[in-house]
Amino acid sequence: MAAAGPSVFLLMVNGQVESAQFPEYDDLYCKYCFVYGQDWAPTAGLEEGISQITSKSQDVRRALVWNFPIDVTFKSTNPYGWPQIVLSVYGPDVFGNDVVRGYGAVHVPFSPGRHKRTIPMFVPESTSKLQKFTSWFMGRRPEYTDPKVVAQGEGREVTRVRSQGFVTLLFNVVTKDMRKLGYDTGPPDTQGASGPSPQQGLPL
Repeated sequence: MAAAGPSVFLLMVNGQVESAQFPEYDDLYCKYCFVYGQDWAPTAGLEEGISQITSKSQDVRRALVWNFPIDVTFKSTNPYGWPQIVLSVYGPDVFGNDVVRGYGAVHVPFSPGRHKRTIPMFVPESTSKLQKFTSWFMGRRPEYTDPKVVAQGEGREVTRVRSQGFVTLLFNVVTKDMRKLGYDTGPPDTQGASGPSPQQGLPL
């Protein structure tokens, strides 16, 4: 009797929220969470996290370096609702209140291997100058009650936003049993972690 084939595939993601560029701000921290479809379920690792506070580096880049680890494994029966990571960056205003400095989201890379992504961040804007002054004075800037809305399209067209900063992520992606279920994410030699073969570059 033939063994039954796999009924789900696995997506294993690790890496880090590496760094950010926010020229106007310092002493920032980052939160992340994953958003995924109904057919997806986490099986190991953490779906969300919050980093340490970091200050700008003293070199010419003036980068905010977190190197905050990501490690999670998902299972699913189909690729619809492929996971996205949502980032929220916070820091103090002039009154010492924690306010949002940027939101951003990106899909976990589809192909296995090592990937680097730079995400443009944005913040919601007040609709009038009076609201802008009031929110600044009261220390209550516009922000989303649920950051996961960043990964969805519904209602986004009525939100006024402003671009602000970038965050760099590193991903190491491994998939299991996708090809057995009929999904092709790349050539056979890229189904694991990518890297040069031992034969590459050797003289004949």
